[in-house]
Amino acid sequence: CSSCKSTLSSLYDLHCVCFLLTITTQSGRSLFCFCRRTDVVAVTPWLAPIVWEGTFDPVLIDNIYKPMNLTIATTVFAVGKYVRFLQDFLETAEKHFMVGFNVRYCVFTDRPHDVPSVNLNQGRHLSVIQVPGSNRWQEISARRMEIIQTTIEHQIRREADYIFCLDVDSKFHAHWGAESLGRLVAVIHPGYYEQTRDRFPYERRPASTAYIPMDEGDYYYGGAMIGGFVEDVYTLTKVCRNKFEEDAGNSLEAAWQEESHLNRYLLYNKPSKVLSPEYLWQDFKAKTKEVKVIRFSGVIKNYAEVRPNV
Repeated sequence: CSSCKSTLSSLYDLHCVCFLLTITTQSGRSLFCFCRRTDVVAVTPWLAPIVWEGTFDPVLIDNIYKPMNLTIATTVFAVGKYVRFLQDFLETAEKHFMVGFNVRYCVFTDRPHDVPSVNLNQGRHLSVIQVPGSNRWQEISARRMEIIQTTIEHQIRREADYIFCLDVDSKFHAHWGAESLGRLVAVIHPGYYEQTRDRFPYERRPASTAYIPMDEGDYYYGGAMIGGFVEDVYTLTKVCRNKFEEDAGNSLEAAWQEESHLNRYLLYNKPSKVLSPEYLWQDFKAKTKEVKVIRFSGVIKNYAEVRPNV
């Protein structure tokens, strides 16, 4: 039932203070054990888990969640020339993303006839939603929050329990499963996970509603992944959309569009689970000693060629 799903998700969000203790089943198998990784920080200051390889049992966690018959909505924007990335995104998702779960892909595109035909596994469906194109990539980026919000209102909240909003110019490389489920889930940006917060590219202009002062901030979260309960992500997108529109009314555009507003929102509405950069790497970056597995990464591309403006 929905109550059980909520209770269990909350339990595993907290991991039962698993950075100190190990959760085990009656058979003695470990679910989570953050003490296994001493080379990385595996818990936030507000006691949310940071999910790294070696801190969870992927098979056992997936097997706990699968009997709940969950559905995970997955939104992806393939606007303009970005539609070329969709086939690799979908084909690799079918191999690695939420395997064995019900998944509903929502593809937003201005080129519905260019959406490739991909063989989907049982319980997985794809719907194509036409959206307008733009001559500015910044506008496409900024409208994502609005489009996701309205699609949750009209469709997704009736169809899914969880939602992940992902970038299309990316590929899956390894297991991404139920260990990522939580009430509100964010991912640490791979370009800044080793940086101090004074180096984060937050919006620094006080006039913007995305403003974060120099002495505030926890992590720099990547805008290429937002996840969680459908209703929690709905609230996030609604607030960020309203803040963006407030800025636009004052002739302001945040430094990194929706990513700036996302970081502001998550500063004051802490995520219940944080994914490590394993879940949002960049193909041009060499794997570091902390990143044992690359699960999802942005592909190398020529921005001048794929974007309508640079």
